Amino acid sequence: MTTEQIVRSFFEEVRSGRNPDYASTVMAEQVLAHQVISEEEVTVTRTPSDYADHVREMIEAYGDFSLEIQELLTQGDKVYVRWKQIGNHVGDVDGYTPTNLPVIEIASAVYRVANERIAEYWIQIDRLGIEKQLERNRS
Repeated sequence: MTTEQIVRSFFEEVRSGRNPDYASTVMAEQVLAHQVISEEEVTVTRTPSDYADHVREMIEAYGDFSLEIQELLTQGDKVYVRWKQIGNHVGDVDGYTPTNLPVIEIASAVYRVANERIAEYWIQIDRLGIEKQLERNRS
């Protein structure tokens, strides 16, 4: 598979929630995940198994959400993806009790592929936007 095909299949199978365990096919054994949270970069190491669990947690929180790739650009060993995820708040999220109302996540990431597997990524999520929706939905 090409670099773009690997990342696209990651989104279509794993990140979408359709087949979280497919992470072991498209992710390296250890993936550096650089996460920007309130302008502070935090790097964690993820395994395909923890990522699959992370997706399952999203399903518990937002049900069977939809995921739309809005932009995908490839340059060498890196792929940039911007997406929109829409789910319903069906599980506890950061202390907010479920309302069953829609929650939209807008996010983007750059994925680096090595040896036909995702080896590293840099992600930014509009966390404040999610928090505002959860707050508004609770009212």
